[in-house]
Parts: sequence; C-alpha cells; structure tokens
Amino acid sequence: MVAKIWKKVLLFVLIIACLFNVINKLVHKASMEEEIRASAEYVQKQIDNEKMK
Repeated sequence: MVAKIWKKVLLFVLIIACLFNVINKLVHKASMEEEIRASAEYVQKQIDNEKMK
C-alpha cells in the first residue's frame, strides 16, 4: 500500500520537474538572431586564427 502511494508521489514529482524544465527552456530561449550572430562571430574568430598561423 505504501509503495503505491510513493510511486504516485514520485511520478507526480517527475512530471512537475519535466514541466518546469520545459517551461524554463522556453522562457530563457535565445533568439534566432542571437544564435546566428554568435555563430558568425565564432566562424570569424576561427578564420582570423587561421590567418595568424
């Protein structure tokens, strides 16, 4: 009997944790413009490093 209650409680906690994780990722998601800019800066740094060698 106690095992069934704990199983339900832990399942509920797991569902809440998953929902919190998904919502947190949606709220703090970087914009596409920021992602593209960061990628372009990284590529430019790599090109500059290759020229310096």
